[in-house]
Amino acid sequence: MAPYLMDCRRKQKHVFRQLCVVVDMIQLLAGLESVDQLLNKPCPQNPGNEARSAWKALKAEYLERVQEVEGMISSLWDRTEELQGKRKTLETLLSALQIKKEECKEKERIAAKRNQRAEKQISFQLEDSIQAAQNSINACDLQFSKLKDEVEKQQARISDWTILRDGLQTLVNVTHRNMAYRLLSVSSSELCLELLPRAAEKSLEPLRVSITMTTSDEFHLQVFQGTAGLVEEAVNGRLRQVSAALVEVLERYISQGEMLSEIQALHSRFAIDWCPAEKLLIFLKTATTVCHLRVEEGYPSHGRATLLSVRKDGSLLDITDLQVRKSEKISFLFTYLYYFLTNHDAKHQNMQISMLLLIFLHQICAMFKLHKYYSKFL
Repeated sequence: MAPYLMDCRRKQKHVFRQLCVVVDMIQLLAGLESVDQLLNKPCPQNPGNEARSAWKALKAEYLERVQEVEGMISSLWDRTEELQGKRKTLETLLSALQIKKEECKEKERIAAKRNQRAEKQISFQLEDSIQAAQNSINACDLQFSKLKDEVEKQQARISDWTILRDGLQTLVNVTHRNMAYRLLSVSSSELCLELLPRAAEKSLEPLRVSITMTTSDEFHLQVFQGTAGLVEEAVNGRLRQVSAALVEVLERYISQGEMLSEIQALHSRFAIDWCPAEKLLIFLKTATTVCHLRVEEGYPSHGRATLLSVRKDGSLLDITDLQVRKSEKISFLFTYLYYFLTNHDAKHQNMQISMLLLIFLHQICAMFKLHKYYSKFL
């Protein structure tokens, strides 16, 4: 194998020298412009010096690698000898373990004889344990009969709860027929739903309520104000009265429908804050001007909107020219807000003319029941 490799090495070196000559010739011919230049140009000195330098560098690297491999082989040989020594040690330990194994087998045979005697004693003990277990089984049977009676009682209670559930379902169906609602969430003890006004009250937003049921057949109904404008309140009572409570809450909501629908519409047009408990409408005209209006009970059919105060930069302004005379009754909040928004800085005469025009437009809308288009006209 070694002569073959040496011959291959010699041939490779010979071929490499030939390739170097060919490369030099190609580079020489590539740089010539004519044949005369080839004949007249002197031969380059020491062609292939760069290739020889690279070859020598590769050869030196090869020799270095060979030395590294030889060092690794010697270290591997040392490791092999070390492993051989460990193998002999393991064989010695294995033979010692084999001897101990035989000793253990002998001990097991002796222990088996002892166990036979112990098993007889244990059998007697087991008989006693079986008798005790039988006594426990009898006690369990007695307890089982008691639990069975308790289960029957619980099943009777389940029947009562089933009847109650059917009754509740009937109430739900009746409620669903009498008024529309949208179920939001359901848990083991709480319902969250939205009460939807009748078709005649399409301008009203849904009213969100929650019903919490207790184990004592009672309920707690919570009304949320949200953007509906109704006063937040809570109603408690017996569970069978929950349908009547829902109807009462919805009727109270619809009874104020004309006012609340107007306030709900104002939320999308003006920066307002409605306080239902105080019947107070807070209007943010600008970043520094805040108006407070009082809405009377029975608005808009029997009540009116009254300007209470105007604050600008924290100071109260004179609202004498802004108050509407009782003869110029304004029963539409949008009229007041639009009037104030567009005429607060105008002259008094122009303000009165604008107010009369707005009142006339409102009366026409009321005559033809066009309140929902009033804001669009403006």
